Amino acid sequence: MDKLFYERQLTADGRKHVCGADEVGRGPLAGPVVCAAVIMPFDDIIDGVDDSKKLSAKKRERLAEIIKQKAVAYAICRVEPQIIDEINILEATKLCMKNAIEGLAVKPDYVLTDGNMTLDTDIPQQSIVKGDGLSYSIGAASIIAKVYRDNLMDGYAERFPGYGFEKNKGYGTDEHIEAIKKYGLCEIHRRSFTKKWQRETAVQKNLQIRQKTAICTIKASAKRARERRVGICVCTGGRLLKRISKIRSGKSI
Repeated sequence: MDKLFYERQLTADGRKHVCGADEVGRGPLAGPVVCAAVIMPFDDIIDGVDDSKKLSAKKRERLAEIIKQKAVAYAICRVEPQIIDEINILEATKLCMKNAIEGLAVKPDYVLTDGNMTLDTDIPQQSIVKGDGLSYSIGAASIIAKVYRDNLMDGYAERFPGYGFEKNKGYGTDEHIEAIKKYGLCEIHRRSFTKKWQRETAVQKNLQIRQKTAICTIKASAKRARERRVGICVCTGGRLLKRISKIRSGKSI
C-alpha cells in the first residue's frame, strides 16, 4: 500500500500541515510511555520509513536523525510510571500524545494517530489501526519515539543494574521478571503492572523471615537448654564442675 495514501487525500482537501503521532512503551513493566508527533514535508520523502518495530536498531537510529533534520516540526513527550499508575496506561498515552501534538512549533491542521484512540483536541483527527506501517507520517513518529525511549532505557540500565533494561527496554521478559522477584521493584517500575510479582515477592520475603525466625528460635532454645544444663552442674558441686567445662568445650557429658 502507498504509505502516503492518507496524506495525499488530506493535502488534496487543502490540508497543509498533516501530523503523524505514535506511542512507544504502552506494554512494558518499567519506564515511561513515550509519544512523538511529527509534520513531514511530502516533496522530500525519506526512503525506508516504516513501523519502527520492523526496523533494526541501527536503521532506526539513522532514520531518526534524518527525520528530525527534514521535519517541518517534531515533538517528543513522555509520561512517567507514577502518572501511569495514577490514571492508567490508556489515559496516560492519550495525555502523552496530546502533549506531543501541542508541543509542535507548527500547529497541524490534521492529525493521524496510530491505533483506535480519540484525543481530546480541537484539531481534526483520524486514528488508523496499525497506522505506523500504513502512514508515512505515523511511521516517522514511531521511529523517533522508539529511538528516544530505547536510549532512555539504556540510561536507566546504568542507574538500575540487574534488570536488563538495556536489552528488554522494560518489557516483561523472563529475565526481567526473575530480577523483580530477586531484587524487588525499582523507581521506574509501574506498580499497577507488577502487582502479581509484588505479591509473590512479599510472600517469599515473609517465608524467608519466618524461616529465619524459626532458626533463631531453635538456636535460642538450644542456648537456653545449654545454660540450664550448665546451671544444674554449677549447683551440684565439685565433681560436676569438670563436666561443665566439657560442655563448654563442646564435648558431650
